[in-house]
Amino acid sequence: MTLSPAQEPAAGATAEPTAQPAKENTKTLYGGTGSRRVTVRDVAAAKGRGEKWPMLTAYDAMTASVFDESGIPVLLVGDSMGNCHLGYESTVPVTMDEIALLSAAVVRGTKRALVVADLPFGAYQEGPVQALRNATRLVKEAGVGAVKLEGGERSAHQVELLVSSGIPVMAHVGLTPQSVHAFGGYPVQGRGEEAAAQLLRDAKAVQDAGAFAVVLEAVPAELAAEVTRSLHIPTVGIGAGAECDAQVLVWTDMAGLNAGRVPRFVKQYLALRELLGGAAKAFAEDVVGGAFPAEEHTFH
Repeated sequence: MTLSPAQEPAAGATAEPTAQPAKENTKTLYGGTGSRRVTVRDVAAAKGRGEKWPMLTAYDAMTASVFDESGIPVLLVGDSMGNCHLGYESTVPVTMDEIALLSAAVVRGTKRALVVADLPFGAYQEGPVQALRNATRLVKEAGVGAVKLEGGERSAHQVELLVSSGIPVMAHVGLTPQSVHAFGGYPVQGRGEEAAAQLLRDAKAVQDAGAFAVVLEAVPAELAAEVTRSLHIPTVGIGAGAECDAQVLVWTDMAGLNAGRVPRFVKQYLALRELLGGAAKAFAEDVVGGAFPAEEHTFH
């Protein structure tokens, strides 16, 4: 292409750069930079921007550090540790001691992520005072930035006291795994006009009580979209369709570490169980065959 005289650079002039260097991105949740922790104010701002963001569970310092370095802005020390980390059949047996111990490890393993810890079954059902006592322990001893508890209208008073006492709360409605015995399993919640209306009331109740976000679990996508439009706080979906503000997965599900049936809402991004099993077999064969330790692994 031939430039016109008006387009030609003047003698001795330096050509303008074709692109300006990207500015440091400190605002976005996923992929944002900066040395400080993500806060609930950052989460609220993301809702205003229409930014979708990811959340994963974490239960130890090393795994948490990987997710933190990967830019995951919010990590949940979930009572799902009961199923996938501690060998329980459900989340119900998980104790405050277990949550506190693993939450502290996750905090130590991270620098940027907002760490949210679950209040386990039996840690808040007695009422707001019990909830405050146990949530305070997680903030003081483990160093978490927020707690999560299950229930909508029935837990609104607990949410209100925690928030008024300076402890941010993420709520959890829809399928609440701590109620597995009452539900008789893990059925989808909010189907039918009455159930949908109750779920919307639950979400608004925890919002009005001061929750900074609410998890919607195993909820029809259309209902989750309606709830998301109705709230000014972010919704975090797990089996609740694509219209939620954020999405969360249990990391062992996401990475393919668990054996057996995978829930419908899970996408596996890695076959970690197969990879770990293969590494263990390779190690064992090297030991049995005398190939390990080799000279380079030996001191003299």
